[in-house]
Amino acid sequence: MKFDFAQDRVLAVVAHPDDAELLCAGTLARAKRDGAAIGVCVLCRGDKGQPAEGAIADLVEVRRREMQASAKLLGAELFTGEAEDSRLADTYELQGWLRDVARRFRPTLLLGHFPGDYHVDHRAASAVTEAVSWNCASPGQPSEEPPLERPTALWWMDTVTMQGFEPEIFVDVSDHAELKHELLACHQSQLARAGDSAFTSLDGLMRQQYTARGMQADVAAAEAFRVYRSFKRTRAW
Repeated sequence: MKFDFAQDRVLAVVAHPDDAELLCAGTLARAKRDGAAIGVCVLCRGDKGQPAEGAIADLVEVRRREMQASAKLLGAELFTGEAEDSRLADTYELQGWLRDVARRFRPTLLLGHFPGDYHVDHRAASAVTEAVSWNCASPGQPSEEPPLERPTALWWMDTVTMQGFEPEIFVDVSDHAELKHELLACHQSQLARAGDSAFTSLDGLMRQQYTARGMQADVAAAEAFRVYRSFKRTRAW
């Protein structure tokens, strides 16, 4: 059984600059191949992702350039927020900013962090994304961009290391696994932290995750999602 994204506009909303590469870049690449428009919205600046030794003075700008390089390679439109790492919060102001991003991009499908993921920023990003999946279509919330015709469908992305997540949808990304590594390689400031005792090898973690989900789905590589089952945010595929 297969489905495609040919008529879709898929926007991933993530907390940090390398989250999309880890959790949904293969799905975005597959959607683009199908003919969909794809976008990545990163809510945090990545300012706290310093190595254990040799702090990077201009880390925010470094990570911005890394995001831009990855988005260009993926062929995705990039939207960047200005929240500080570990201080992301579900505020009305942030909801308004993301609502306007959604109204500019006009997604049919949002990919968001699972509400129970490990990082406080992931959980906050999840709450903001859920709110915007509804209010992007609300005419009672005016902005320079017109509201969407209807609320967007919303899928929750897998958790980092798959903890506490029971997949409902597996997307076969076997043809895009190597691209995921190329995209992640754009984030050298973070890959260089693999030896830090409080960090991990992102490249190895990502390979383990898409391989494990692939085994569960009987393909070489897969990304896993759950459907957000709420009024007007669920679609037939």
